[in-house]
Amino acid sequence: MTVTEGTRETAAEPGKGVAGHRLSLVLAACCLGQFMNVLDASVVNVALPVISADLHFTQHNLQLVNNAYTVVVCGFLLLGGRLADLFGQRRIFACGVALFTLASLVGGAADAPVTLVLARAFQGLGAAVMAPATLTVLGTTFTEPAARARAFGWWSAVSGAAGAIGVLAGGVIIEWFSWRWIFLVNVPIGLVLFAAVRWVVPETRPRRTGARGSGLDLPGAVTVTLGLMSAVYGVSQYAAHGWGSPQVLGPLLAGALLIAAFLVIQARFARHPLVPLGIFRNRSVAAANLVAFFGVA
Repeated sequence: MTVTEGTRETAAEPGKGVAGHRLSLVLAACCLGQFMNVLDASVVNVALPVISADLHFTQHNLQLVNNAYTVVVCGFLLLGGRLADLFGQRRIFACGVALFTLASLVGGAADAPVTLVLARAFQGLGAAVMAPATLTVLGTTFTEPAARARAFGWWSAVSGAAGAIGVLAGGVIIEWFSWRWIFLVNVPIGLVLFAAVRWVVPETRPRRTGARGSGLDLPGAVTVTLGLMSAVYGVSQYAAHGWGSPQVLGPLLAGALLIAAFLVIQARFARHPLVPLGIFRNRSVAAANLVAFFGVA
């Protein structure tokens, strides 16, 4: 995630004057937000059998507990990153935390499969808003190259650790408490994080878009969001239906077409492209994305 030109233009030197101890608090808030995001992608796995028995999921629908989160996160991630540039990083970060925390409360109190699946989808939406906002905050607050490198290093380390800790934490919670605490534990953490974001994270001014539009590439946002969601949904269906089934191939084809349309929109039609394709001519950006892709894979 990079800081866009619009943010730099309207919030020059946002980290200027931020004291050292406050920088540490900003880093802690960003790392905690990312920790919650990644943790919730893995912590539920251990609890699925218990959830299935308690809420009477069918075997086919049980996968939706994870997939509802993953599909929504992947689909809205690019749009979530753009929102921080347009409306202010602290505001969007706080909104993502609030949505994630509220969805966690609903998920922990769920008494029916549909309630839990919807709660997981809204958790994913909160994560899709929160995760890129944490990177925007780090990029605008840590202006010294060495400090910025350390901040992103900590963020990356926390992201990696959260995936492993999630499996262990899920086992501990199931063994000693209830599956509901997998979600409910996010509530006090989210409240603390929300207060920290409001208190320590510096705000950037919303981007001034002028007379040419809102700055939000709506056609691009719609096509890439639906395309990513469709592609991830197709992949998620392979275990139940097999790779050659219409349930898998249909969403994958739709996703590919929508993403192709997104690329055309970015290259030729968008006044404020969601992803300026020229950034991939930068070797550092291209290499970082390639490493991230294979790392996650």
